[in-house]
Amino acid sequence: MPRWEPDARERLVRAALDLFTEQGYDNTTVAQIAERAGLTKSTFFRHFPDKREVLAAGQDTLCRLLADGIAAAPGSATPLEAVAAALDTAMTAFAPGRRDLGAKVEAVIAASSELQERDALKQVGLAAAMTEALLKRGVPDPAASLAAGFGVLAFQRAFARWSDPANQQELGELARQSLRELQAASIALS
Repeated sequence: MPRWEPDARERLVRAALDLFTEQGYDNTTVAQIAERAGLTKSTFFRHFPDKREVLAAGQDTLCRLLADGIAAAPGSATPLEAVAAALDTAMTAFAPGRRDLGAKVEAVIAASSELQERDALKQVGLAAAMTEALLKRGVPDPAASLAAGFGVLAFQRAFARWSDPANQQELGELARQSLRELQAASIALS
């Protein structure tokens, strides 16, 4: 096996998802993931601290993209318009070729309470990144936290729709649609 393997991180993610789907999260070991990916355990640990973190791969990038999108929104943008810009920016990280992973991720997380907890922490991290970026724009709290919460919920709803094999829409389009639906629903709450 060569010392350096291209796309090792991607291979590890796909191997883990396949194994989690086939035999369950709890019954899958790091050694099995590395073997399935054609890599070593040490290579696995260079990319992830543990098997749970495989499904959070890219969270830091996603947080940065969300914050960058908010920062780049026009100065006249409302908090939700800035969040929409953040979603547009972040959706560039989701290549159409990775759509097949979405359904697997959703199913694997739904089957494991440990992964559900990790996913909840991921959502908190995304909300914190957007809240901080909105606060830097001068949006006061709680408006910044509420807009960020809408952004996270819009992302979750859009990702679930995007992961559906019958879906033909792009993730960015679905995220904007979800944000509009949430905004409309919030008006109905009054």
